[in-house]
Amino acid sequence: MARLKGIGPGRAMMTVDEAGRRAASLAAPVAGVQTLPLAEADGRVLAGDIVAGMPLPPFANSAVDGYALRFDDLAANAETRLPLLGRVAAGEAANAPLGRGALRIFTGAPVPSGADTVVMQEDVTCDGAVVALPPGLRRGANLRPAGEDVARGECVLAAGHRLRPQDLALLAALGLARVAVLRRPRVALFSTGDELTEPGRPLPPAGIYDANRALLRALLARAGVETRDLGILRDECDSLAARLGEAARGCDLVMTSGGVSVGEEDHVRAALTALGTLDFWRVAIKPGKPVAFGTVAGTPFLGLPGNPVAVFVTFAVVARPLLARLAGMACAPLLPVPVRLGFAHRGKPGRREYLRVSVAPAADGVPLARRHPGEGAGSLASLAQSDGLVEIAEDRPLAEAGEIRPFLPYSALLG
Repeated sequence: MARLKGIGPGRAMMTVDEAGRRAASLAAPVAGVQTLPLAEADGRVLAGDIVAGMPLPPFANSAVDGYALRFDDLAANAETRLPLLGRVAAGEAANAPLGRGALRIFTGAPVPSGADTVVMQEDVTCDGAVVALPPGLRRGANLRPAGEDVARGECVLAAGHRLRPQDLALLAALGLARVAVLRRPRVALFSTGDELTEPGRPLPPAGIYDANRALLRALLARAGVETRDLGILRDECDSLAARLGEAARGCDLVMTSGGVSVGEEDHVRAALTALGTLDFWRVAIKPGKPVAFGTVAGTPFLGLPGNPVAVFVTFAVVARPLLARLAGMACAPLLPVPVRLGFAHRGKPGRREYLRVSVAPAADGVPLARRHPGEGAGSLASLAQSDGLVEIAEDRPLAEAGEIRPFLPYSALLG
């Protein structure tokens, strides 16, 4: 089980960057290694470095269908005629060294020793026994040397790397059928609130359906963690404390949404105080200022706000680095792209804002961002009907239409 390092109480608002770094730095990576077939390893985190036990390609081979030959047999400024010595296809061995002449060769076939150039078949005239080659050919053309891609003994993937489909292809090309990965972090997930009802059940008066758990389950799955969905916690301090304590056993992180502000019905803070430690953060972010971080019986705890847009935003900037740390990998930095604002914005200094926008191509090559009309932190439609978030920096809260500002597409935030 991951454990949280000691922290003291904090009352001042933290910057967005500080909150993400602090959450990540106060947790420790999970322990435990599994060895999986490649077919089951997509999205998993490497437990150790991968060192190539063979070169890629393993032998010199042809990049095209054509003719293999010795470059020194070619005339410099005139057509060259060479005898056709045979043929070799992919999967066949080129057993004999090549003498003076040309060998018909196909893409991927091994190039015989002595040959150092492959001429594309489109550039060659062949009458059956003799091939005619034009002048101006280049030494080494269309030949892929052994080890051109990967050298034997080269570290091709480092420990802590999260495997992608292209990585699995590389491992397969190196002859690996299985790979050692870290186990997935286990996250216990709750929603809190007496107003919440499970989707599919009758909705009582003054009730709403629980959307945050559906959102967080999907976000956690994309983050590569194992989620224990423990349902809805009611707004009662003693039962909250008991359920949180149970959830902490056997998990690496407890995550909730709602109940972490300072209202009379926000009981998560008191429950945490009874069970462990609480560093209650007011993060300088909009939406999503109330974020709680601490421990439940020694296990890290992250409490996100109750409004779904705030849940999404704070997950991206606070939970994402924390989950990466628990998983044993570096958190990839968010790389915004520039967009031109199709609207003006009047924010307040001191809080970083994330605005939901849709983007469209523009003639100057800089996409145009248009703000969604649903601006509230509870507007799920604004998340579903937009393309990403425009970031308004703490020290540049006033934005005019036509300005260039950074944009984070949802594809970058969802992993």
